[in-house]
Amino acid sequence: MSQLVEVLHPLPDLRRTPLSSLRWWESRRLLFNKVVGATGLVTLSGVSVFFMLMGEFSVLPMIAVAAAYGVAANVYYTLGWLIELVARAAWGRQAPDLGPLLFRYGLIFSVGLTRFPLLLVALLSVVQIVLAIG
Repeated sequence: MSQLVEVLHPLPDLRRTPLSSLRWWESRRLLFNKVVGATGLVTLSGVSVFFMLMGEFSVLPMIAVAAAYGVAANVYYTLGWLIELVARAAWGRQAPDLGPLLFRYGLIFSVGLTRFPLLLVALLSVVQIVLAIG
């Protein structure tokens, strides 16, 4: 199996106890932070270049926003295992294996959300060019 498939389709927690579920999630947090962090560096670099070209670049606000975003991403990551535990408490052994699903879609959503400012800046650049031409 390729590494990408292993990341996006991890095996579920087979023991299904609260502690094993917590371990399952926390064993993947570093990978989540690496992927989202690397995406954030690409986004931060692209947005920085845009603001430098506009002459409005300031390092401290960008670092503050990036740090706050990193903290928020980890808070939402924590919600993954909390949701899984609530589902197991509500449905017992009937609860589906939500861990892999929540992890996969949470990671994909986080990468997309992290890339969004770069997309927004690119669109603003196009608008500025069109306005300058017109």
